[in-house]
Amino acid sequence: MNKKNYRGYTSYQYLEAGVDFKSFELVKETTLFPDYIIPVSATEEARAQKLMQDNIVISLHEHTFKAPVDLNTFLEFRRWGRDFTGYEGLARSGLDCVFDNLMNGTAMITSRGGWKWDDILYDLGMRLSDIAHQDMVIVGLTTDDIYKAKHNGQVAFVPSLEGAAMIENELDRLDILYGFGVRCMGIAYSEGNALGMGLKEKSGGLTAFGKQAVRRMNKLGIVIDVSHSNEETSLDTIEYSDKPIFITHAGARALWDTARLKSDEVIKACAAKGGVVAIEAAPHTTLTVNHPRHNIESFMEHFEYCVNLVGIDHVSFGPDTLFGDHVAIHKALASALSLSASKGNLPYEPVEYVQGLENPGDCFPNIVRWLVKHGYSDTDIAKVIGGNTMRVLEEVWWNPKKQGHGPNQD
Repeated sequence: MNKKNYRGYTSYQYLEAGVDFKSFELVKETTLFPDYIIPVSATEEARAQKLMQDNIVISLHEHTFKAPVDLNTFLEFRRWGRDFTGYEGLARSGLDCVFDNLMNGTAMITSRGGWKWDDILYDLGMRLSDIAHQDMVIVGLTTDDIYKAKHNGQVAFVPSLEGAAMIENELDRLDILYGFGVRCMGIAYSEGNALGMGLKEKSGGLTAFGKQAVRRMNKLGIVIDVSHSNEETSLDTIEYSDKPIFITHAGARALWDTARLKSDEVIKACAAKGGVVAIEAAPHTTLTVNHPRHNIESFMEHFEYCVNLVGIDHVSFGPDTLFGDHVAIHKALASALSLSASKGNLPYEPVEYVQGLENPGDCFPNIVRWLVKHGYSDTDIAKVIGGNTMRVLEEVWWNPKKQGHGPNQD
């Protein structure tokens, strides 16, 4: 299924573990829990594989790192500043492009609070150094890079950030991040910053500086994400942006009333400007009253709700998974990730993992199987697994073929 040219590389193998950096036992890239494949017929499986082979497949939100086995060492592990990419897992994922959000606020190399400028650059630069030492994953800076990755059996890695706290009041830092490869960026994570308010804040929207930042990202060609912004900031950003935006990992608040999910108003406003909402699968997020136990059925209920609300052209997937025990990591980092702010008061059944959507290697094959099994057309499946995202990127990302090379161009 969408076979990749993986030749066995493992992160930082060009260095000597235990000499150049401290060695930690990391999880394997196979599933930690019982493997689950959406049950389909042989004909449906063949169709699902062909759809992934013939069409560009993009996840709008993942963290493709491998976590340490002993999560008591997680903060020490992070302070070494080395994310170990799950290359083997990506090779089986069927993805042609992944919007990878690094470790964002948990890149706590110099600070326990996270989101510091030095830490973000350290995290980003270290990850790109590792990617530069192999050839299956390439850095995705343009839509051409995504097409090339598809053609060459590679995966385009799009560096992304979930919030912009690290730019402080320095607008030009957006240019620097762009220079480091960042092509997708959130306004705020869960706590407010100089640009706008996160989901912790019940009121307050985009600031005057935030409006400047939105315009700068539009000019640079950084697609804007409001997944962790509060209601007012989300709506302000959509209104003020000249370009379509992404909600890279969320769901419908109408199905499960938490601040972490988006209201109908925000989803419709995003779609009205040409944007895309991608459905989230991190444990205990996209639950529903019909499915209070988180699994692929509750996840896809959010997908179908959004499709019915705004149409198939404005919905995609950003599962937000990782290689490791996601639930245990949430518990270990509950404060840093502001998880309490995203929880609602509805009763739900806790799970150890989200069946069918455990890690980046498993999500999209199961998503496509589900879509095939439920009667979606080839055209519509192609849109939601990558086509809708590419449409937005073609409009937002800087493209010399379309936009010229500057004011002195003849």
